[in-house]
Amino acid sequence: MDQIHSYHAHVYFDENTVDQARSLCETVARTFKADMGRVHERCVGPHPMWSCQLAFAPDQFQHIVPWLALNRDGLTVFIHPETGNELKDHRDRAIWMGSMPKLKLEMFEG
Repeated sequence: MDQIHSYHAHVYFDENTVDQARSLCETVARTFKADMGRVHERCVGPHPMWSCQLAFAPDQFQHIVPWLALNRDGLTVFIHPETGNELKDHRDRAIWMGSMPKLKLEMFEG
């Protein structure tokens, strides 16, 4: 059975919401001591939009995810566990807040 080692929350944004997303991610990192990745003003990895990653431990899920639900202010947030099975984690185990743009999952296949 797979074990969840951590979670990633990817906050999606565009040129009109980059400052909003940066502020949201900085607040989560500061408030919950989550690890904030770069604010990518380009598509990276499987993500079809600009994004910023927040990484956090399983015991932070109950605090961070509800906070994001209440404070994302229209931004799309894609959340997935980290078990070591990238395809399943991104495709089958995802939690979405907002729109659900299609991920570029072919990078995990084969």
